[in-house]
Amino acid sequence: MEFNHKPVMLWECIEELKIKPNNIYVDGTLGGAGHSREIARRLSNKGLLIGIDKDEDAIRAAKNNLKEYGNIRYVYGNHDNIKELLINENIKKVDGVLLDLGVSSYQLDERNRGFSYLGSAILDMRMDKSQELTAEKIVNSYTEEELVKILFEYGEEKYSKIIAKNICNQRQEKPIRTTEELVRIIENSIPKSKQKDGHPAKRTFQALRIEVNDELRPLYNTVRNCIDCLNVGGRLCIITFHSLEDRIVKKAYVDAQGKCTCPSDLPYCVCNFKSFGQVVTRKPIIASKDEIRENSRAKSAKLRVFERV
Repeated sequence: MEFNHKPVMLWECIEELKIKPNNIYVDGTLGGAGHSREIARRLSNKGLLIGIDKDEDAIRAAKNNLKEYGNIRYVYGNHDNIKELLINENIKKVDGVLLDLGVSSYQLDERNRGFSYLGSAILDMRMDKSQELTAEKIVNSYTEEELVKILFEYGEEKYSKIIAKNICNQRQEKPIRTTEELVRIIENSIPKSKQKDGHPAKRTFQALRIEVNDELRPLYNTVRNCIDCLNVGGRLCIITFHSLEDRIVKKAYVDAQGKCTCPSDLPYCVCNFKSFGQVVTRKPIIASKDEIRENSRAKSAKLRVFERV
């Protein structure tokens, strides 16, 4: 299958990055290279784009899709380790970083990846196929209490207890191997009257994907590390797709901006707070109605921007 991915809020991201032709930029979630293409187009031969992805399929596809550009370096790795990855490239600071935290269309649609609750596939969900933990291992080895915890916290699933219980009951008879088998368990766990707001398996699959790929635990530090890697005036643009991610990004931005904690009656600051920049987007940028009509995956997307000063 061809690695296609329609980039969300493409033009908003390009505008907010404030790209200058001779500067250095990072696309930390290279994916289908939709965002990267537009960044590369705006760079001169002296400019540079670092494309990072932990999915080897994405790296291979991006190299092919962007073969006309000579100002790109492709890096196999996790954007959580952006500092180390840039050091390995002999780069100290960059002028912009983009993170699109969504799952690509290719990953959702590719049968053997197991991200989608539509159809039948092996329960995998790994973005980095070299890692050992898969959704199948989680479903068949986590305790009932652990399953309840991740379904409730990462999926915000109200029926996490009954879904977890039914998963554990089913796997005593035989292991749960496919997405189809898991979807059937979920559908039988949620009252039919409550299955009108989207697909009933959506929240459970989101929770499993987050757990498999450890998407949330490192995110706060990843945001702060990205800010540390910026030159003065450099910008960090992050697109999130659910409230858990968005809250973490928002908090990291606010903490990096800093705030004076001195009493208001003091004539000058004595708390010596340190600011690493400013939050550009007090409220997140959301996709236009036209984009949502053309790409339903943009509906839940939020873009937040931070500028290093």
